[in-house]
Parts: sequence; structure tokens; C-alpha cells
Amino acid sequence: MSNKITLENACLFCANNVGQIDYKNTESMYPFISGYKKILPRKKNKLCARHQRKLALAIKQARIMALLPFTNR
Repeated sequence: MSNKITLENACLFCANNVGQIDYKNTESMYPFISGYKKILPRKKNKLCARHQRKLALAIKQARIMALLPFTNR
């Protein structure tokens, strides 16, 4: 087994070398939210654990600032 990261398994943020996930950039967060406005799990997002935690924090901050909805209604 090799430790090389393939493009299929690569984290989107690691592959693009993104340091911070900004909560004000809501367009970049919509692919990681389901139709019911829930945060998708890590295996479905194909993110690493570090970026999944940062993404969840940014989505929660955006919800509190009313940039993203809590529900789909």
C-alpha cells in the first residue's frame, strides 16, 4: 500500500491549498450542504477531517450571521 493521495480521494481544500475557509463565501459552501440544509458527512464530501471541522465551523458561523439558512423553508 502506498501513501500517495490520488485525485479521487484528495480533499478539495488540500488539493487547492486553501488555508482558511471563509464563512462569508457562501457560494463555496453550498456543495457541502444537502437539500434539507444539513451539513453533509465527511465521506460524502470527500474532505479530510481537518477541513471537515473547519467547514462545519464556517457553515455554523454563516448560519448565525444569517448568510445561510438553517432550514429549507
